[in-house]
Amino acid sequence: MLRGSLARLSRPALASSARLAAPLPAVARAFHTAKPALYAAPVVGTPGASQTDPMTGEIKGNNDIDPSKLIIERTSSPKTIPPSSTLTFGRTFTDHMLTIPWNRETGWGAPKIEPYAPLALDPSSTVLHYAPTLFEGMKAYKSTDGVARLFRPDKNMERMTRSAARLAFPTFTGEHLTTLLRKLVEVDIDWVPTEPGTSLYIRPTMIGTQAGLGVGASDDVLLFVIACPVGPYYSTGFKPVKLLATTSDVRAWPGGTGAYKLGSNYTSGVVPQMKAAALGYQQILWLYGPEHQLTEVGTMNLFTALRTADGGVELVTPPLEDMVLPGVTRDSVLSLARAHADPSNPLKLEGIPEKFTVSERKITMPEIVEAQKAGTLLEMFGTGTAAVISTVDGIGYNDALVPVPVGPDGLGDVARTMLREIVGRQTGEIAEPSWSVVV
Repeated sequence: MLRGSLARLSRPALASSARLAAPLPAVARAFHTAKPALYAAPVVGTPGASQTDPMTGEIKGNNDIDPSKLIIERTSSPKTIPPSSTLTFGRTFTDHMLTIPWNRETGWGAPKIEPYAPLALDPSSTVLHYAPTLFEGMKAYKSTDGVARLFRPDKNMERMTRSAARLAFPTFTGEHLTTLLRKLVEVDIDWVPTEPGTSLYIRPTMIGTQAGLGVGASDDVLLFVIACPVGPYYSTGFKPVKLLATTSDVRAWPGGTGAYKLGSNYTSGVVPQMKAAALGYQQILWLYGPEHQLTEVGTMNLFTALRTADGGVELVTPPLEDMVLPGVTRDSVLSLARAHADPSNPLKLEGIPEKFTVSERKITMPEIVEAQKAGTLLEMFGTGTAAVISTVDGIGYNDALVPVPVGPDGLGDVARTMLREIVGRQTGEIAEPSWSVVV
């Protein structure tokens, strides 16, 4: 069983009527990068890095976020919550936000849940000039039993502390921030929608706020969290997308920051995305190197299903290394797929064949083209927090369109199964206590 480090913090997470999932194996290649020693962050559940005096070695300030110091200031002017059918992603925000300041001398300040409002920043703040910023994307779901749940927040915290270390930001104990996230959702619990496919999107963010020009580690950092209710990603049914496989633009490269969730990784993809849209494509398929190696699709991780010589199915996803972001949904798909493929595991996923293998390996566009010609390309889909699953029905590559099979509902067999299983665990309809944390 994948045991989330927050399991002991939660109340019983699931209604008695929930369908109990079989045990899931630990993912062999959990979130990691090719250079763990260089940017090592503390393991989730351990204290953050201490700040010490360089002369005496004395610990200075608060070296970790302290949930017991939380201050709550409720809004005196609550907003009207709009119907879920009218929501546009990332445009409507809840009444409150969480802020936690950090200073190199004093350490972490008191967490505060306060009314949602603009931030006050000095014009010389480092984030405005050198872009030291990171974020996470996670969701809270409210099922028919009225219980709100966070989906695998330990994985978001694990990735967030690693990104923080990469920017020379302070780190923290992931469970402590998760405790505060649960409280923020509890304060704004009425903002968590209940309709199928809806959720409360949560955006933890860290920015360098030190006033003054000059490249270097920021002496002041602000961690803040905002949240917005979101409607179904596909409100009128699944719509497969067409990808433009670009060989002229590169999202990430060995030794870079592609494996970290930094704001600077996203802005560079705007112009290539606009170019793709002008040609009639919905997303970019990021290739790397002379072999045209597949890495990610838009801002999502990528999966491809291929027919094997023995009539089985191989599910392939590019390896993490240091160019691919370790997505929480990616990790969830791999865990479920590996459980199904393991003969000793009782979990068998309806819709996926018995002969099923899972591979984290390099895969190239020439291999995709040959598989399509041979009839062994079965499906392709992206995974991410926003859409969960996004299927692909064509790839523009070398002035030709490579068709990708999809079912009549816009989904392939593997994508359809993974969507059902993951959404079931997100909402609590399928019991998976280590993945579901009750607010």
